Amino acid sequence: MADALADGEIRAAGAVLWRPAEGGVQVALVHRPKYDDWTFPKGKRDPGEHILLTAVREVAEETGLSAILGRPLPTARYQIDGRPKRVDYWAGRPEPDGQPAFQANNEVDALDWLRVPAARDRLSYAHDTALLDEFAAGPADTLPLVFLRHASAGGKGSWPGNDLDRPLDARGAADAERLARMLACFGSCRVITSAAERCVATVRPYAALTGMAVALEPAFTIGLAGEVPGGAPEDLAAAAVAAVVAAGVPAVICAHGENLPPLVAAACAVLGAVPPFGLALPKAGFWVLHAADGRLAGVERHYLSER
Repeated sequence: MADALADGEIRAAGAVLWRPAEGGVQVALVHRPKYDDWTFPKGKRDPGEHILLTAVREVAEETGLSAILGRPLPTARYQIDGRPKRVDYWAGRPEPDGQPAFQANNEVDALDWLRVPAARDRLSYAHDTALLDEFAAGPADTLPLVFLRHASAGGKGSWPGNDLDRPLDARGAADAERLARMLACFGSCRVITSAAERCVATVRPYAALTGMAVALEPAFTIGLAGEVPGGAPEDLAAAAVAAVVAAGVPAVICAHGENLPPLVAAACAVLGAVPPFGLALPKAGFWVLHAADGRLAGVERHYLSER
């Protein structure tokens, strides 16, 4: 069932799923016998489900493939039986080690991989054609740079010990577990974090889920960065971010509410882009910068609790 909002809007999500092909890419289209149409894999959000998880789940249900989400694509909005519907889309690629396992069912009875011109001719709806054009206008393959604020760790004043040792509270620990699945929608990323326990604990479930090691970065650590030799704390942090971007691999960076905005801004500077508006994040919120060929190809922001 759909998760209907107060204004009656139906939420759904999907992906333009792509794979490399000689001289370009192919995209996946599905045929729905109920409507006799060709479209992109998508479906309605389950109650309480984060929209990132909806996109990955629906792609898997309709294609048999586990998708890794890339850059966000334009949101489609239209009416269904007099109610507004919003469908969020991402570019997506099948997990490298996944094996195609499409099985026809009552909802989807065929899946075809087509080059972009052929897919444009096959699609049944104008909004899908516009979505395909947006996908084709940008890079298919991007790498995510995730900037995550640590989860809830209680009040600083109520912790009797060193603030670097302050742990997540019960809500924060639960949120870290939820974050693990959400971050995994972007694949297995290098994990780099402030040395503060509340930051390390926030990314620990994601690292365990993806099998990635956790690397501590003193330059990202509030309360420790000033003790790191070699320059001003903000300069060291910017240099550390620049090194992560230059490495050209997907990464999750976990830090603090105080220093995440300049970290995001430093990454944008390396990518030749203006930082997005409103860099401040709630606890357990995160920005995703999608990079391609050393440039910024897409930006998105997510909260655990979303409208």
